[in-house]
Amino acid sequence: MYDCIIAGGGPAGLSAAVTLNRRGKTPLVLTAGETLLRRAEQVDNYLGMPGVTGAEMMDAFVRHAESLGVEIRAGRVGNILPFDGHFMVNADGDILEAKTVLLATGAARSTPVPGEAEFLGRGVSYCATCDGMLYRGRKVVVWGLSVDAPHEAAFLAKIGCQVTYIAAKRPEELADGIRFIPGRIAAVRGEAAVTGVEAAGGVVETDAVFVLRQSAPPDAILPGLAFENGAVTVDRACRTNIEGVYAAGDLTGTPLQVSKAVGEGLTAALSIVEYLDKK
Repeated sequence: MYDCIIAGGGPAGLSAAVTLNRRGKTPLVLTAGETLLRRAEQVDNYLGMPGVTGAEMMDAFVRHAESLGVEIRAGRVGNILPFDGHFMVNADGDILEAKTVLLATGAARSTPVPGEAEFLGRGVSYCATCDGMLYRGRKVVVWGLSVDAPHEAAFLAKIGCQVTYIAAKRPEELADGIRFIPGRIAAVRGEAAVTGVEAAGGVVETDAVFVLRQSAPPDAILPGLAFENGAVTVDRACRTNIEGVYAAGDLTGTPLQVSKAVGEGLTAALSIVEYLDKK
């Protein structure tokens, strides 16, 4: 049982993890793929660190957290379930438990395609290892938008799903026996449940579509989360509308800057410490 599971290993998440650690709490940082900061050619507006690359800055943040013993694990959060005063967090099929959750997944970099939100839970899923067994022996589509998508497609094929993989180009890691269609999904079709997806100028019949982005939309992994103008709604203490759930960084809105993300990570961590100590 962790004191806090942090979804996101960027500046906000690592800042929170360092503060939680220094306050005697046990955070777990789950990071899914490369952060936007790491790809920045140069960062000149972070106090005390002028002229560094984004990769150099991220490396410094990670080293700081790891030097304190903060646990950082590769994992994409599929869903979060409040349960009996704490939270069950599904990370790549592993069920983890935490007293609190901090969402620090960054700004949404993609918009759901038509039909995606409408059929969530009725054939649309963001986690193959979570929901794959529901479609054993049936047709499924994997939309590969994350580095681990080929591995999740292989898992689906292994348990007996008839897998079609859709992506801009065929990944080298994709198993030979998996059908591949170049392109992207334009829309999800269905009636009571998913019946197909629009891709490559036609319709691919399927019983399910696994949309495997680097991170799932926050309101998809935690239903009921409040939003305003496309950003997660938080108060000045970085609390969301769900007790025990906090948010920090780019997903809370502009400005999308490292300084703001680090500051909100600190604020969220102090709020979490206060909340845990009161409980």
